[in-house]
Amino acid sequence: MNRQELQKKVHHTVHQLIWEKGYASPLDLFLKMEKISPKLVEEWRFRRVPYLERVLHGNLGQFSFIMKEFRKTARELNLKESYKPYMSWGKGAKSQLRFSKSGDYQVERHYSTRYVKPPIPGQAQLNPALEGVNQE
Repeated sequence: MNRQELQKKVHHTVHQLIWEKGYASPLDLFLKMEKISPKLVEEWRFRRVPYLERVLHGNLGQFSFIMKEFRKTARELNLKESYKPYMSWGKGAKSQLRFSKSGDYQVERHYSTRYVKPPIPGQAQLNPALEGVNQE
């Protein structure tokens, strides 16, 4: 897949994630683009894989390009940045998971940042627990 095709796929996938979930994260993007399987994500979440990039399908240049396009698309859509570190699953103390081999702060921060669709001003916020319930 060339850069132009990859750019279109990232753009389309971010739009799809925002429509489906109301937010887009790099991990969801990689899952949707089939750069990683849910099983490998689970292995990483349980700390059986030292860092996520190790099991992503592709190369570092491609991941870097995808992340750059992801942030660009999020800015174009005026999405709100929301940082939240990923913590390990399983028994015992939870620890912050690594995404990259380098562990570079900025790289880790980019991977841990998701972009959220901002609320529409003037629109009442519906409690998710009440969705589908007739509110009178």
